[in-house]
Amino acid sequence: MPGPGQLLGIVEQMLGYDRLKVKCTDGHERMCRIRGKMKRRVWIKQGDIVLVAPWDFQSDVRGDILWRYSESQVNILRKKGYLNL
Repeated sequence: MPGPGQLLGIVEQMLGYDRLKVKCTDGHERMCRIRGKMKRRVWIKQGDIVLVAPWDFQSDVRGDILWRYSESQVNILRKKGYLNL
């Protein structure tokens, strides 16, 4: 579940290396990067639901991806009303 200062988003476009364009639940479209721990462990593709932490600086346009949700986790988020994309 998203914590304080975290948002849910859907990956719209792959930009190369560790950068993605993500449409967040607050209506902003952010350019996000995949954290170093996740780069080689988790494969993220277009259409995936992710957990985003906006940066302190440029919080409306940039962020970090903290987690990629599986299909069963996405269904739980939809049932609880967290996901309205």
